[in-house]
Amino acid sequence: MLPIERQQQILDWLEKEGALKVSAISSRLGISEMTVYRDIQSLIEEQKVEKTSNGVALKAAVSATADTCSYCFKKAGTRLAFQLIKTNHQVEQACCAHCGLLRYRDIADEVAYIIGKDYLTDTTFNAKMGTFLMNAELKLNCCEPQLIAFANSSQADRFQLGFSGESYPFEEAVERLAKEMGGGHCCIKKEI
Repeated sequence: MLPIERQQQILDWLEKEGALKVSAISSRLGISEMTVYRDIQSLIEEQKVEKTSNGVALKAAVSATADTCSYCFKKAGTRLAFQLIKTNHQVEQACCAHCGLLRYRDIADEVAYIIGKDYLTDTTFNAKMGTFLMNAELKLNCCEPQLIAFANSSQADRFQLGFSGESYPFEEAVERLAKEMGGGHCCIKKEI
């Protein structure tokens, strides 16, 4: 198979799956990982795909308001920011976990990935695999009730020992936050 044919096959798979590991591409095509890296380097240079931590994904179409939270319209370029990558490859920004999870709840069927930033390490992670600390005593000066995102549940538990709050996995955090908001919009906390 010629490089251009392999690249087209990679793009076809990414259209269906969103992201792939280099090892998976190598296995599917029956070629070395080094050859895969050469093939995806061309696609990166053409701005068709972007590198991920362990593979490649389609280049996301960024919305015109990339610096604005799609839920509360605050500035979204902070270290607390979340991204919702939709199935149509558009990206929505959220200023914090609070807005990211509420927006996810509103459009869950349209969301392919939700990416958060770990509060301690400032690294991105799959938010669906994360742990969220709600109502900690630490104030982050963002939306209330605040959620602090952690990629690692044991780090969330240790953080909780010092700053209290309640710890939830992703789906429980979404539902608990919605319940605490009482159906209201962002930043308007309702009593439950």
